[in-house]
Amino acid sequence: MSIFLDKNSKVIVQGITGGEGSYHTSRMLAYGTNIVGGVTPGKGGQKTEHGLPVFDTVKNAVNATGATHTVIFVPPPFAADALYEAHEAGITFAVCITEGVPVHDMLKVVATTHGMRIIGPNCPGLISPGRSSVGIMPGHVFKEGNVGLISRSGTLTYEVVDLLTRAGFGQSTCVGIGGDPIIGTTFVDCLREFKNDPQTDAVVVCGEIGGSDEEDAAAFIKAHMPEMPIVAFIGGRNAPPGKSLGHAGAIISGTFGTPQSKINAFKAAGVPVADRPSEIPALLGERLAVRV
Repeated sequence: MSIFLDKNSKVIVQGITGGEGSYHTSRMLAYGTNIVGGVTPGKGGQKTEHGLPVFDTVKNAVNATGATHTVIFVPPPFAADALYEAHEAGITFAVCITEGVPVHDMLKVVATTHGMRIIGPNCPGLISPGRSSVGIMPGHVFKEGNVGLISRSGTLTYEVVDLLTRAGFGQSTCVGIGGDPIIGTTFVDCLREFKNDPQTDAVVVCGEIGGSDEEDAAAFIKAHMPEMPIVAFIGGRNAPPGKSLGHAGAIISGTFGTPQSKINAFKAAGVPVADRPSEIPALLGERLAVRV
């Protein structure tokens, strides 16, 4: 089992003929992802360099292929329309890689696309190791196993997964939820799925300063997952006060969203917090040993 994605998931790529879309389509196909076509308006009827059919609209792609998942590589001004189009075509799972999507656009998208799970925007996507990868994650660092991972940072995801893999901890599913203020799927959404996934025996949560998602996650863990071995890490702990970080969601308001408030929330939920990523495998091993 895995969450959100498996080897049978039928995926289309919106923006498949663009540079980023084409490049990452090649990588996803090489990993084994079941990509069934792509969408670029005005290029319907063509074939990509990968031999995949191109459609003018998502509706045409869905009707022809039965796709349920989409990954979006389109410029920021058009990302919201790409998500609306996917929703209207019946897509149930969308990954929006695009960075720089206007906040007001995403507010409207999240409020009006019920029934379609959105990962991102400004995210690396997700991967169920050994099954499927949708997004831009480097598949070679992942290993199939029983540890779920959720992260706001793409590069931190890769670093932590590499550490886990080297320590012998394979992963069930890894989700990069994105670093923007408004995203489609939160830590709590993913935790709820991992809680009900029979393959997932433990979870690693990689957060960062700003916002309240980590505090919300800690509250959910305390209330609903107290027995699950979970380890956390908070990025940006050494950022000077008032320092702007790369993620638009890394905004601290007073004492809310600070590294310490997040650390305190996780510790109150019984979740150990690593001081640095390299400590995560050892902490995870300790938590799993206690459970046994």
